Amino acid sequence: MKYIIGTRGSLLSLTQTNWVVTEIKNKSPQTEFDIVTIKTQGDTDARPLFTINQKGIFEKEIDRAVAEKKVDFAVHSLKDIPADLPDDLVLACVPKREEANDVFISRDGSTLDTIKKGSLVGTSSLRRAVQITRVRPDLTVKPIRGNIETRIRKVHDGEFDAVVLAQAGISRLGLDVKFQRLSMDTFPPSPGQGALGIVSRRDNFSLIELLKKIEDPEARNAVEAERSLSMFVDSGCRFPVGAFAHRDNDRLKLKVIVYSIDGSKSIMVEKDSETSMANDLGKQVAAELKERGIADIAKDWREKVEEWNSK
Repeated sequence: MKYIIGTRGSLLSLTQTNWVVTEIKNKSPQTEFDIVTIKTQGDTDARPLFTINQKGIFEKEIDRAVAEKKVDFAVHSLKDIPADLPDDLVLACVPKREEANDVFISRDGSTLDTIKKGSLVGTSSLRRAVQITRVRPDLTVKPIRGNIETRIRKVHDGEFDAVVLAQAGISRLGLDVKFQRLSMDTFPPSPGQGALGIVSRRDNFSLIELLKKIEDPEARNAVEAERSLSMFVDSGCRFPVGAFAHRDNDRLKLKVIVYSIDGSKSIMVEKDSETSMANDLGKQVAAELKERGIADIAKDWREKVEEWNSK
């Protein structure tokens, strides 16, 4: 049987897709694959990501190809997949998750704590920008676009003094770069960070059965809790949020921190549940965030986003 896979054309996307192919072939050696690259809005729109008030900018065109049967399934960085997929599509598989933390890469080897005052730090994420500012308000944080290699090169070329990005991409690409691993307590990641998500048509049962062979139940439970939380966050409360779920003994623990845009306020909620209750866990955390004033902490995000973007 041969399947057609849709993915973005970046080196990271192709590396991730080829990794998935290898994993499936280890379980099903006779299966064959063709890879088709598809450009997305996120690949062609040069604006800072946080100014594009739209879901799925790195996956919508690819998932449309899945729905229209132009490709059989799509491989994404899971954090790029909206929590509310179209009814005819399904998150068919979540393979083993990479490290979910962020890292700090500087030109001179400095850490976030030791880099000199006034240094220019780049990030593609408003969440990271807020987190950096909370730790080092004396730094200048500006948006940076481009793939992982481009962002690192901008540091080495002197355009930025440092950059903050996800460790998972560096690990998957096998890049030889020195970095400081940032604490998950201070820099909780975006929901789904470090995980891959494979999207297929809901009615493609034989394919889903094949993809389940490389599913990691622990990763699935964790991201389901994080995505359940995201369903609430995306329903009109768009603002920086860090969320990470993991198995702790026989329990699933979810820790979430939400921030005001200027970083002056935050709310932290941490709960646990049975591992089989991942979706309910996300909903419980969301309910507590609502009780503790999530709407108030989010209300001024538009003004602050425009202010940061004009730097």
